[in-house]
Amino acid sequence: MLDFRHETFLALCRIKNYTKTAEFLHMTQPAVTQHIKFLENYYNVKLFNYERKNLSLTREGELLYDYATTMSADNKRIKDILAEKDTESISLSFGTTLTVGEYVMPGILENMLEKYPGIRITMSVNNTKVLLEKLKSGEINFVILEGSFEKTKYDSVLFSKEEFIAVCSPDSELKNKQVTLKEILEERIILRENGSGTRDIFEHILYRHNLSIESFKRKCEAGNISVIKELVKKNFGITFLYKAAVKKELAENQLGRIDIAGFSEKYEFNFVFLKDSIYKKDYLEWYNLMKSFGGKIK
Repeated sequence: MLDFRHETFLALCRIKNYTKTAEFLHMTQPAVTQHIKFLENYYNVKLFNYERKNLSLTREGELLYDYATTMSADNKRIKDILAEKDTESISLSFGTTLTVGEYVMPGILENMLEKYPGIRITMSVNNTKVLLEKLKSGEINFVILEGSFEKTKYDSVLFSKEEFIAVCSPDSELKNKQVTLKEILEERIILRENGSGTRDIFEHILYRHNLSIESFKRKCEAGNISVIKELVKKNFGITFLYKAAVKKELAENQLGRIDIAGFSEKYEFNFVFLKDSIYKKDYLEWYNLMKSFGGKIK
C-alpha cells in the first residue's frame, strides 16, 4: 500500500502546482509542502526543481514517480480483486488503440467469451496518449498499442508486426500506378487526429523523408477509421493505414493500394503494462492467451 505522502507526491506530479494540489486533495498548501519534504528527507534526494514559476521533476523524482505510479495502480487492482463478490468470476480491464480494437480484437474476444462464459471484460478504445494515462492511473491493467511509445518507461512484449500501406479510391488515377512519395503530395491526405498511433507512424515516415503533414497540399482529419475509409472510397483523398484495417475493402475492390516506389513499412503492435508490476506474471498469461486466440493477423 502506498503511503499517503506518496499519493500527495503523485498528485503534485500531475498538477505541477502546490496550491492547486492542496485544493484537489482538500488540504492546506503547507501540508503538501510537508509531505514532499518528508519524502525528500526519507529518500535523501531532491524531487522537484522550481524555476521561473515552473515545477519539474528531478531525475530522482522521475524514478520515484515511475515506481509510485506502478504501486498505486497495483493497489487499485488489489482493492478491485478484494471487492469482487463472486470470487469464481474473472474480471479483465484493458485498452487498445483503434486499429487493434476494431480489426484485431473481435475474434480474440469471441474466443475468450467462449472459453470463459462468466468473464467480465472492459475494453477501452482510444489513442495511445489517453490509454497510457489510463494505465498509469490504474483504470486499466494493460494496453495493446500501435505506434511508438517510451519503451524504457513500461514493460512490453511484441504482439504482432503489421504492414502499413497507402490506399486510394478504385477510381483514382493512383491505383495500379507506381509513384514516389513526393508525387502524392498534391493529393488530399485524410488522416487520424493527433495522438493516434496511426498518425504517429505516418508522421515518423514523413520525417524520415524530410517531409511533414504540412507538405500535403490539402488535408482532412477524422477520428474514425470507418469515416476515413468511406471518404477515400469516394475519391475525396488518400490515406495511410495498417493493411489489417483495409484487408476486406482491398479484397472487394472498394479500395486500391498505392504503389509507392521504395515504400515498405512494417510496425509493431505491443502489449504494454506498468514496469515492475506485481501482476506481471498475470499480464503475461493474458498476453499468451490472446496470442493463442489469434493475435497475429494473417
